[in-house]
Amino acid sequence: QMCEKFTVCENSMEMLVQNNLNLPKVTEEDGDFLTFLSLQDKCLRKISSGLYTFQTYLEYVQETFTSEKQNIESLCYSTEHLARTLRQMVINPSEVIIPDSATQESLRAKLKSDKTWIEKITTHLILRDFTSFMEKTVRAVRYLKNTRSFSV
Repeated sequence: QMCEKFTVCENSMEMLVQNNLNLPKVTEEDGDFLTFLSLQDKCLRKISSGLYTFQTYLEYVQETFTSEKQNIESLCYSTEHLARTLRQMVINPSEVIIPDSATQESLRAKLKSDKTWIEKITTHLILRDFTSFMEKTVRAVRYLKNTRSFSV
């Protein structure tokens, strides 16, 4: 929808230049393909921490992508719920990194722009990386569900 409504295309040079968001990622080294309990716990910690971090980014999307406000609101709520659920499954939940309010405010300030084009690009990058993060999260949770006795 972003590409159609705002003509934000994947190959745009401006998009590549603006991709300094340092969004959370799940990689194989983080335990995406798990074999041991410690790696499983590490994976759950990483995913939960990433989801909590994405909350601030998704709030930014909610503010800037107003034509989809209700969908983004629902996405924010679901993301927070999943982050909490996965955090409860971690052996030591206090090890899950939850950005404090000062960190969130700093990030919000960094994301703000007076240029509509940059807002659109930033929104697109956040949604693209969130989609990738969630695809890997689903694979990891599905794997955990099949190898460990828990339900999400």
